Amino acid sequence: MSDKAETSKPNTLHPVNTVTDIQKKVRVLDEKTVTYSAWVKLFHLHARGYDWIYGTLSDKLLDRVLELESTALEAWNRVKALFQNNKGARMAALTTQFVTLQLSAMPDLESYCQKLKSIADQLNDLGRSVNEQALVLQLVRGLPSELDAIGTIINNSIPSWDKACDMLDHEQRRI
Repeated sequence: MSDKAETSKPNTLHPVNTVTDIQKKVRVLDEKTVTYSAWVKLFHLHARGYDWIYGTLSDKLLDRVLELESTALEAWNRVKALFQNNKGARMAALTTQFVTLQLSAMPDLESYCQKLKSIADQLNDLGRSVNEQALVLQLVRGLPSELDAIGTIINNSIPSWDKACDMLDHEQRRI
């Protein structure tokens, strides 16, 4: 018998092996409520231990990428191609949405902030960098006149994105 005590690692189950419903971890990519950018980030976080992809796509997208005897990587590349093809046209359309979005066209401030951030993320995915300062300035440009005072404060201080959204939220509640 050896003087050294044997050490053994406990047999732990990786969290990825305990997921039975991937849609509880990665939202379904539907191009409306879940953008390609958000889906990619969530997918990367959770897909390392799996060989699946189809459970995270809407029926419309699934029909476009589903192929018999396809690997997860091949399916991944088909989804990527759907969103990366026609970069110029997609970039132009998203840029127009980004610079013309107005709070008045949205149901509420939270939706406005989320939509603007989502468009910026999509533009970044296509290679058109939208930094936080540009995002904050565009946020202010889309505000109605009753928020001019807080818009001026935000324009002068250029706070972080989260701080700017919080400032607007507080001002809206105050009004």
